Amino acid sequence: MQYIVTSKAPQAIGPYSQGISVGNFIFTSGQIALKPDGSLNDGDIKVQATQVLTNLSEVLKEAGSSLDKVVKTTIFLSDMDDFKSVNEVYAQFFGSHKPARSTVAVKTLPLGVKVEIEAIALKETL
Repeated sequence: MQYIVTSKAPQAIGPYSQGISVGNFIFTSGQIALKPDGSLNDGDIKVQATQVLTNLSEVLKEAGSSLDKVVKTTIFLSDMDDFKSVNEVYAQFFGSHKPARSTVAVKTLPLGVKVEIEAIALKETL
């Protein structure tokens, strides 16, 4: 097991890591709309989703993977009315790659953000 740490994504705000690599798999912690310096990117849902997916991409890159190697994502929304907008941003990042996915509405998210996304991915080379 190897901890994933990159300065190109925000550091964990609690007792957890940005991600863990085990064998050929990478498990990321949920990413929220924090900038790498730890400040909140508190724009609208599209701005937040863009920051979240940028962070996720950087954690995967540090682990030797990328968004096109993601096999499963979980999206947490504080408001299911944001589903369509998040899908638009998500499609820009993933393109034709369509990993398995779950999307759930939750009462609240850390720091009052609107979206959080976690992923399971494969390493680039198996």
